[in-house]
Amino acid sequence: MNGWTVGIETTAHTFSFGLVDSKGIPYPSTSDTIKPEKGGIHPREAADHHKDFAAQLFRRALESQNLSIDDISAISYSQGPGLGPCLRVGAAVARSLSTALDVPLIGVNHCVAHIEIGRQQCGCNDPVLLYVSGGNTQVIARLNGRYRVLGETLDIGIGNMLDKFARSNGIPFPGGPVIEKLALQYLERVTEPTLEGLELPYAVRGMDLAFSGLMTAAQRLVENGQSLDAVCWSLQEHAFAACIEVAERALAHTGKSEVLLGGGVACNERMRTMSNLMAEERGGRSYVPPKMYCIDNGTMIARLGWLELEKRTTELHQSAIDQYLRTDQTPIVWT
Repeated sequence: MNGWTVGIETTAHTFSFGLVDSKGIPYPSTSDTIKPEKGGIHPREAADHHKDFAAQLFRRALESQNLSIDDISAISYSQGPGLGPCLRVGAAVARSLSTALDVPLIGVNHCVAHIEIGRQQCGCNDPVLLYVSGGNTQVIARLNGRYRVLGETLDIGIGNMLDKFARSNGIPFPGGPVIEKLALQYLERVTEPTLEGLELPYAVRGMDLAFSGLMTAAQRLVENGQSLDAVCWSLQEHAFAACIEVAERALAHTGKSEVLLGGGVACNERMRTMSNLMAEERGGRSYVPPKMYCIDNGTMIARLGWLELEKRTTELHQSAIDQYLRTDQTPIVWT
């Protein structure tokens, strides 16, 4: 396809426009993220933020590559999963642009977009994806023309768990990066760290995960007098180890040798280190894309749209969002 594909990402707190050129080469996204002064993300407040920033972000995205609207050949958008009000804003913007410019519209799966931008950036072929984000925690592998969910959270996503624990201790959204800093602070002041006295529940449930009990137990440690930085370190160790354990089981089950990290929590250096160690011990390899492609971004949506466009497009009557869209509901029609 000649021309550029625009990607629109609005599944949660971030509104992002991304671009790939006619060869599918990605370019950095233009984004803005709502940061609540207190509490978590309110879907309607986030949707209002997205409506307010849509026009200026679109202009900035075009300007970033010196493009005009005539250079656009397709519009791609996150059709799901995500927060309903936020997804609807992105879908409405996508429909408007597609209709006004008379170019194809393609609704894509947000989770699959994380996989495909990771594969493109890292050069891995057939990985097991450990997808760790605010709203999702899944272990995914490709089988018989679809990405299959081999394990997932039974309650809340790992990023949501970290943010909730952070809020309970006066840390504003997003809490994950602050928890990472506090954990490092603990390691700087304690030369021989131990989990003794900082034990938390086992989060693995077969191939699935459960984080609510972990969060409650961590908060109880703080309330019982343990230092916040020590508990942050313990929380990371327990939660991340559980994720890596399920990813390792998936590698063993599928016979694959590559693990790919994706989602905002994949920005955490401790998560990356654990994944590297596990993969090396198995004779495999762990991959993680640049941090700007771990977090929600429009470029990954553009990339997946570009991949799918030769095989399918989305008609207006098919363009409704699906906030519960499953990873395995998307047939892999590309190579």
